[in-house]
Amino acid sequence: MSRIRAAVLGSPIEHSLSPVLHRAAYQELGLDDWSYDRFEIDEAALPEFVAGLGPEWAGLSLTMPLKRAIIPLLDGISDTAASVETVNTVVFTEDGRRVGDNTDIPGIVAALHERGIEKVTSAAVLGAGATASSALAALARICSGEVTAYVRSAARADEMRQWGERLGVPVRTADWSEAAAALSAPLVIATTPAGTTDALAVSVPEGAGTLFDVLYDPWPTPLAAAWSRQGGQVVGGLDLLVHQAVLQVERMTGRTPGPLAAMRAAGERALAAR
Repeated sequence: MSRIRAAVLGSPIEHSLSPVLHRAAYQELGLDDWSYDRFEIDEAALPEFVAGLGPEWAGLSLTMPLKRAIIPLLDGISDTAASVETVNTVVFTEDGRRVGDNTDIPGIVAALHERGIEKVTSAAVLGAGATASSALAALARICSGEVTAYVRSAARADEMRQWGERLGVPVRTADWSEAAAALSAPLVIATTPAGTTDALAVSVPEGAGTLFDVLYDPWPTPLAAAWSRQGGQVVGGLDLLVHQAVLQVERMTGRTPGPLAAMRAAGERALAAR
């Protein structure tokens, strides 16, 4: 039996839960001839790796720092990916084309919907990288008012305002030194690396709204733990990872996994074992 291959690429990649989630989905769907691996690939190594992929490949997942570096190597990208110039999914079509997509954006929306967050009047975003632009694109679908982005430099502030204009989201920027003010927003999306928001934990107000922290390891983050203690709702990185992985599986296999429980449970077990 010939194997059909997929994988996640990035650097560092050893922490990625994507293989756990995709393999759980394959098992649920009875796709015994599918495999999903992970490869440590940086921007310099990416072109050669992609050029060497054969007809047995069905798709790729991309994590940092490859979500924009992959675009010149593709035959096309979806409107969703183009809206933020960020690709986290590549599908190899039957006619040999390599098409990029972004499942982070609908994954953020789906994870919020799962927790009952359909619409908000305003929001705050902590950070200004590729995930922050995807967060803005998601907020374009659910936020009716202004989004405040807390960033560390004037250049990053300019970028976030430009993304806001492009996505149709009114964005106000503020310096990271004022980030504690973000915590009073009805929805806060934290997109920064591990440790960046730890100092904000002491500033979480009572009766906090909803925090969406895109990290999943270590979990909970100090900010997420403090948020829960203050009675706020927390959506975590595993929630996002599961929802966007379901969409990746759909695009790569043409099949839709059943309830998310199997994939989520597999991810939780893997995290608990670390």
